[in-house]
Amino acid sequence: MQANPVGWFEIYVEDMARAVKFYETVLGTKLEGLESPMPDVEMMAFPMSMEKSGASGALTKMEGFPPGGNSVLVYFSCEDCAIEEARVVDAGGRIQFPKMSIGPYGFITLAVDTEGNMFGLHSRA
Repeated sequence: MQANPVGWFEIYVEDMARAVKFYETVLGTKLEGLESPMPDVEMMAFPMSMEKSGASGALTKMEGFPPGGNSVLVYFSCEDCAIEEARVVDAGGRIQFPKMSIGPYGFITLAVDTEGNMFGLHSRA
């Protein structure tokens, strides 16, 4: 494989406004509307830079694709995942596993968003 293995991700949501508020609060960032190629699909994109490595993605609301219970786990990169972890509950989510060591690879937190989707926070410190 010549490139990073993940090129894009989508987190399916039921209530777009609630999900946007959750991720903007926890990650301390702003999401932007993303034009969808399909008329019945609503998308809000995470910030992205074409000049930097890594993948970006979007919150996606699409009929027939309910949130929660999915088998994809997205990890957001952080300086210290404890900082973002501390925002999860106040933003309406819950902590599944608090910050834990993954040995030489750093630390992770597993949390659940307002839509029932589990996601990860990863940091080297």
